[in-house]
Amino acid sequence: MENPFGFMDTNTMPSTSFSSGEAHMTEGAGVSCSRETDSLGDTKLTSDLSGAIADIKPKSIHRAKTWSDEVEDLYRFQQAGYRDEIEYKQVKRVSVVERWPKTGFVKKLQRRDNTFYYYDKERECEDKEVHKVKVYAY
Repeated sequence: MENPFGFMDTNTMPSTSFSSGEAHMTEGAGVSCSRETDSLGDTKLTSDLSGAIADIKPKSIHRAKTWSDEVEDLYRFQQAGYRDEIEYKQVKRVSVVERWPKTGFVKKLQRRDNTFYYYDKERECEDKEVHKVKVYAY
């Protein structure tokens, strides 16, 4: 059988049978691939990795009362449109967030529309903004 994926070794793939039209395979929880052929004969390979990265949801939420380093980081993530660092890493599929060496505050974040936010080394969350920051518990 010809390797329909070209770049994968068929010996390490789960067994599937491909025929004309549509074929599906699954490998583990939440990981699936499919090959579809449209009416023009074009073939496309799609995959869904939705279950590959754990979708962690917070158990509770409260508002910040006083400023802290944690509140500063949450303020920056929430300004960029994310709940916190966990959600940012899930959505953007990054393992490390860029931080300032001395203060440890977040240096740069990429919004969902791929626009970048750049932050200063110093505190940006003013006292009048602290009560707007949401603190999530997992």
